[in-house]
Amino acid sequence: MNEMVDTKAKAPAKPAATEAKKDGRKVRGKPRNRDLGNGVYRFSRTRMYHKKALYKFIGKKTEKTVKPKKPVTIEKKIGGDKNGGTRLVLLKKRRKNYPTADPVTVHHAKKTFREHVRRLRPTITPGTILILLAGPHKGKRVVFLKQLRSGLLLVTGPFLINACPLRRVSQNYVIATSTKIDLSGVKLPKEVGKDEYYKRTQNKRAKKEEGDIFSTKKVDYKPSEQRKIDQKTVDTLIIGAIKKHQDKKLLFTYLSAMFGLRSSQYPHRMKF
Repeated sequence: MNEMVDTKAKAPAKPAATEAKKDGRKVRGKPRNRDLGNGVYRFSRTRMYHKKALYKFIGKKTEKTVKPKKPVTIEKKIGGDKNGGTRLVLLKKRRKNYPTADPVTVHHAKKTFREHVRRLRPTITPGTILILLAGPHKGKRVVFLKQLRSGLLLVTGPFLINACPLRRVSQNYVIATSTKIDLSGVKLPKEVGKDEYYKRTQNKRAKKEEGDIFSTKKVDYKPSEQRKIDQKTVDTLIIGAIKKHQDKKLLFTYLSAMFGLRSSQYPHRMKF
């Protein structure tokens, strides 16, 4: 006990946080009622009510201070020998000239969507394996190829591994993982890297005639032959790049497996 008392006595007194100065400015310490996280504070509202002694100020009203009005006119005497009257003169004189037409306000043209700057997350680079979070292929792991002009991400399964074809995906519905494939030597076909390549052509509906109300059927989407050829070429290029990786067996099983969460697993706490 004596040793503890001695150490406390020898310890130098800490200077107050408000008195400490840094570059001529007062350095203030942390507030006592700080945020502990998720909007939960250290002290409750009732505790702070008594700490600040707010009950002393309840029911008290401060008197309203009436500002003196500035005079608009001033009384002046009329000069001359026979004149002895006065006249009112405006302190702020009116303008001599007024415009006949309203000024034209220039409205600058708004930037359209095609002129917007496309930004990409720093974690997403060509060859990064992504996890899809929406759409018919949600839960699948895909390979990121490039960012298109529209800002969408061009991804593929490849199709031979997990049946995910060449698709455009928004980066909002994607989780970027730390696993990457080296795609430095891979050159994609020119048509594959355009947004127009993925737009579906919709046939115009024919005019309804009597008796043909239920005859028109919805046509299911079928990929064209050129799309199938391009998919095969892209698959061979990416599978060739995966085979060059030292963990190629692990990558094939990783891409073919679906992503899912078990109980007490939270994605914001996980490192992908």
